Amino acid sequence: MATAVSPQHGFLTTNGVRLHYVSQGQGPLIVFLHGFPEFWYSWRHQLNAFADRYTCVALDLRGYNDSDKPDGVEAYRLDVLVEDVRGSMDALGYDRMVLVGHDWGGAIAWAFAYAYPKRLQSLITLNIPHPAKFAEGLRTPQQLLKSSYIGLFQLPLLPELLLQAGDYWLIEQALRGMAIDKTVFSDADLHAYKTAAAKPGALTAMLNYYRAAVLSGQLQQSWGVLDVPTLMIWGEDDAALGKELSFGTDAYVRDLQLHYIPHCSHWVQQERPQQVNALMRDFLTH
Repeated sequence: MATAVSPQHGFLTTNGVRLHYVSQGQGPLIVFLHGFPEFWYSWRHQLNAFADRYTCVALDLRGYNDSDKPDGVEAYRLDVLVEDVRGSMDALGYDRMVLVGHDWGGAIAWAFAYAYPKRLQSLITLNIPHPAKFAEGLRTPQQLLKSSYIGLFQLPLLPELLLQAGDYWLIEQALRGMAIDKTVFSDADLHAYKTAAAKPGALTAMLNYYRAAVLSGQLQQSWGVLDVPTLMIWGEDDAALGKELSFGTDAYVRDLQLHYIPHCSHWVQQERPQQVNALMRDFLTH
């Protein structure tokens, strides 16, 4: 097999913002959407793995790393983020794609699948529940406790100061601290995440995702049955999102595959890349 071309950095304009992305390989389009507090780098193990048969594109979502960081909470509403993804596909010159999302990127991916099902070949979500199941979960004491940080994030300025304190210690705690296998986040990896978060305006933009979600009441909407082939991968030892949030997803997705990875944290594609990549490849080739 030929060695995959090394990752290329680029910029595209969509929905009034300039987004940075990293691409590798050629073929049909597969787009990767990262979560909080990450950036395109969280997909480093997947870009190389799928470049042999896909054009792999990992975006920096708006507000993150080298992408534009528009002012104001309204700029980070879920419907706006969905349009960023649609415009990115157009800018890259594709009509259809495989969409892969983790954490916040997964929330955007779910919403995109409902808004533009015809533009998806398939959907892959990692450690993010279907939005209807997440809304259900937030009515339970155990998930409310796990999601209590969302309430903290609504405050002005304080969350930014807390995330910045002690050389972004909380970001290190979120990544290495939550991982089951602490060795998967090297010092260089943590430095990359801290450097991305330290870019001017990034912390406020990253937090504005949570502020917009609460202000817009986006969890209250109703969801029908999705008709897009969907793979859901779930690291079972997720400190932020309980495994029970994945139960009953088949009521909302007609064609669903659900795979659990034991002894694995929220950061599933970084902690168990080989297992995740094997599940993805199997799903995409059958």
